[in-house]
Amino acid sequence: MNPKVDFYFNKDSQWQKEYKLLRTIALESGLKEELKWGCPCYVLDKSNVILIHGFKEYCALLFMKGALLQDKAGILIQQTENVQSARQLRFTSAQEIVNLKSTIKAYIQEAIKVEQAGLKVELKKTSEYAVPEEFQKKLDSNLDLKTAFHALTPGRQRAYIFHFAQAKLSKTREARVEKYIPQILDGRGLED
Repeated sequence: MNPKVDFYFNKDSQWQKEYKLLRTIALESGLKEELKWGCPCYVLDKSNVILIHGFKEYCALLFMKGALLQDKAGILIQQTENVQSARQLRFTSAQEIVNLKSTIKAYIQEAIKVEQAGLKVELKKTSEYAVPEEFQKKLDSNLDLKTAFHALTPGRQRAYIFHFAQAKLSKTREARVEKYIPQILDGRGLED
């Protein structure tokens, strides 16, 4: 147990029992406990393997390279369509964790083997994502914008593409694109 992480398990949360059960299971795997992104993260030789985190409707054990696990029980969840590597095991009660304890342990051991083997998730290239039509028109008509956008890191490019594409209405997509053009021209990402 890492004392720097204790606060997470001692803070007031609806998932305290579940967090503590998941912590016990994670520590039994032999992984090193660290604090990353404000959450308990379990590491093998400086590589993140699993993370415990909570949400309003559930708490979860996140497998960083979950896409590479076999998922024989069919219980891993891809958070959104754009998440390429990570997968979650979601829980809404301590009893679910108790019932799945041996399966959770097996998944963690498989995740450790994936890390030991040095396997990597083959990530989609930014160019493989569909650019919303409203943004593509701006890129096609504004060479400075196109140059600035392509000079951004792939992660920043994807963030803009996802943000623009999330809007259901064309009018909203257009407004989002207009709002962020100055930021893109300044070489900044969505959250910079």
